[in-house]
Amino acid sequence: MIFSDFINQIEKLQRKQLGGLTSQFKLAPKLRMRYSEELILSKNPKKAAVLALFYPDNDNQTRFLLTERASYNGAHSAQISFPGGKLDKTDNNLKTTALRETYEEVGVPFEAIQIIRQTSNAYIPPSNFLVAPFIGISEKTPLFIPNEEVAEVIEVLVSDLLDDKNLTFVEMETSYMKNIEVPCFKLNDYIVWGATAMMLSEIKDLLK
Repeated sequence: MIFSDFINQIEKLQRKQLGGLTSQFKLAPKLRMRYSEELILSKNPKKAAVLALFYPDNDNQTRFLLTERASYNGAHSAQISFPGGKLDKTDNNLKTTALRETYEEVGVPFEAIQIIRQTSNAYIPPSNFLVAPFIGISEKTPLFIPNEEVAEVIEVLVSDLLDDKNLTFVEMETSYMKNIEVPCFKLNDYIVWGATAMMLSEIKDLLK
């Protein structure tokens, strides 16, 4: 998708109704529970935010940013995700969290990003986080400077996200699921599953 075409869709993206759980659960494991808002609140989840950043590459094609997390002793070690993290006491709101974390993780400054809208929250059971995703754009090709939390910067063409040929299934074993086939995106030869895939599924429906 040419970046100018993407820019021309922004007003429609801002007005369009979100797909919510219907969109998210297209890419959720079948055994994953559909948590009600009441049940989520009863767990007193930690708050976090992520940013889906869209921008032009050197050929003026629209790309968005994913990262491969560095390996560590935690629930989301080495997973593919958006830049983001937990709400900090110094953050004015979750939008600030998404922008701050993006700057800290990959070096894109606040002023280079225009937030388009927030999409539906995603609950992550293993770590008890309620994540607020934001869609943002940078009108220039960013210079990414990853920090120690990021093992790899992954720049994905929007056309690849929209191509249903990149939807597949893989067998996974997690802390709460054993040997289960889960839906996922295969993007740039990376397997994107779980909460990131669920959030991407809603963004994909918005763009379509």
